[in-house]
Order: sequence, then C-alpha cells, then structure tokens
Amino acid sequence: MRPEPIVTARLDLLPLRPDHAAEMAVVLADPELYAFIGGSPATPDELRRRYERLAAGSPDPAVSWCNWVVRAREEGVLVGTVQATVTPGAGRAEVAWVLGTPWQGRGYAAEAARSLIGRLRERGVRTVVAHIHPGHHASAAVAGAAGLAPTDEQQDGETRWRLDLP
Repeated sequence: MRPEPIVTARLDLLPLRPDHAAEMAVVLADPELYAFIGGSPATPDELRRRYERLAAGSPDPAVSWCNWVVRAREEGVLVGTVQATVTPGAGRAEVAWVLGTPWQGRGYAAEAARSLIGRLRERGVRTVVAHIHPGHHASAAVAGAAGLAPTDEQQDGETRWRLDLP
C-alpha cells in the first residue's frame, strides 16, 4: 500500500515528501505539541532526514508506511500530518495525527482522520488502532469523531483505541 492524495471538503492530504520539511518544521514548532507524545520540535534538516526515511518506506516488506501532510485548501498552507502503519496481510493499520497549534479546534484533525480511515477501508483494512495518552483529550475527541473507541488495553502509558470496519 502506498499513500495517494486524498481530498476532503476542506483539506488535501498529500503524500509526504522530504521537500515538505521546511514548511512542516514551522507547523510543528510549538513545544506544546509534544506534551503528550514526547520529543521536541525538529529543525528543518532533522525533519527532512526523517521524511526521507519515511518516504523510503518500511524495511519490513510486510508493513507499509503511509504518511501524508495535511493542507488546508482555502488557506493554501500545510497544517499537520496523518499517518498509517499498515499490515495488509493482517488487515490492520495503526494511525496517528498531529496538527499545528494555530489550526487546532477547527475540526481539521477529525476530517483528516475520517478520510484516512475511509481510504484504509477501501484498501481492505479491517481493524484500525490508535494509541492516545489518557490526558490528551483533544486527540481522544479526534479518535472518537473518526469512529474509534477506547479499549482497556494500554501500551507505553497510552490507551489503545480501536475501530473494526465492516
């Protein structure tokens, strides 16, 4: 599975490329974004190297790394990312999202997550999971809006959210 462009009502999800790094470094520059996920803002060069690794794909042929940048069409700017680690043979994907602070609270993350899950369904994925810190209420709201529900399972201090697709 390879990422392909996805168009929603307000957003364009574009396959991530290394040349997105400079703009995304600004989008992801707020240290508050890392309060629940760990880490710190990356420099444009660090982000470019990370994006080169992601764009090259998973070293495991049984796993696909699918990464998109999220562009707010009306503003014409990148606002975040969504990603899916897909194991096609298992019909399973782990998803995640992050939006820059100025674009939070507009429903962009939920819109992007729903469209990502729709694309995964079209590609035969039957189980979608996300791992969310119990205190990260905004991310939990995005997961809920995308149809995922919390489980009793924990991994590295995060709650596993799950959606079984028909």
